[in-house]
Amino acid sequence: MITVAEMWRSTIGKKTIVAVTGVVLVAYLVLHMAGNLNSLFGPGGAEPRIDWYAHWLRTFGEPLVPYEGIIWAVRAVLLGAIAVHIVGVVQLNARNRAARPSAFPAKRIGRSWESRLMMVSGTLLLAFIVFHILQFTTLTIDATPLKAGALYSNLYYAFQEWYFVAIYLVALAFLGTHLRHALWSLCQTLGLDSPERNFGIRMGANALTLVIVIGFALVPVLFFTGVLGEPSANELSATITTFGGSF
Repeated sequence: MITVAEMWRSTIGKKTIVAVTGVVLVAYLVLHMAGNLNSLFGPGGAEPRIDWYAHWLRTFGEPLVPYEGIIWAVRAVLLGAIAVHIVGVVQLNARNRAARPSAFPAKRIGRSWESRLMMVSGTLLLAFIVFHILQFTTLTIDATPLKAGALYSNLYYAFQEWYFVAIYLVALAFLGTHLRHALWSLCQTLGLDSPERNFGIRMGANALTLVIVIGFALVPVLFFTGVLGEPSANELSATITTFGGSF
């Protein structure tokens, strides 16, 4: 029986592991987007729905698991998946370069522009993830009023600033280009493609990419345009001594 270490050493096995970690990351994107859409319920009364959702994530599983036990387990899985994914992609790219004769430049015929930008878009997305965590999880980037536990308020004030909205929308554009090609590639790697299914797979990849990008984009756009109103006084007076975001 082949081991994970043996798979990692082989090119095909490494591609498979990269694809599987990609599936984990896509699944998280869908869940995170769905969670973010709780913002669309607005400031509410005593507690905005997005604040309730963030609190629920921390208490989920109690008393069988400790407070925040599930959310930290998810973070650990995500960190591991991201690390393995990045290392695998970098190593595969290095192998491709090493196997290419230096006298012959890489042929780009038949390659989409998304595939040529994968390393660039991936690097920019990694930088954005760090920025996003520093802003809404650790509350380190506090250019706008931020308060632990007041997620709706944090989102509202951050997305009143055009430059934060611009940063998130540009990041989503890169996410779209990266995700569209990645979905197709992982289906190929996992052996799901075939001539009779390829059109459906491509359309499915396009549809899922659109849903994720639009779902994430709705939050900053609706806050910035005023569709989502100001936080209530009840939320602003609340204090929770923990990280301020969901994930």
